[in-house]
Amino acid sequence: MPALNVEFSDRELEDLRQIAKERGTSMKALVREAAAADIARHRALQEGAEAFRRFFAAHADEFAEAFPDDEPAVKGEGRVA
Repeated sequence: MPALNVEFSDRELEDLRQIAKERGTSMKALVREAAAADIARHRALQEGAEAFRRFFAAHADEFAEAFPDDEPAVKGEGRVA
């Protein structure tokens, strides 16, 4: 399995040791769990953003009608300076 060396400050290492001890796990497992949780959160955010984009695109006309002031000005329309 590929590995990654990560550097921590003395304070961070001490904190990791303490947290791992409190949880009854190893520092390696603690750091891996934290990284895996962040990866899962990142994927969920990406999927949520994509679902929103699809929903918005599917209902663009409804949004335009409901919020006309938020629509971009059409080229050739608008105020003359």
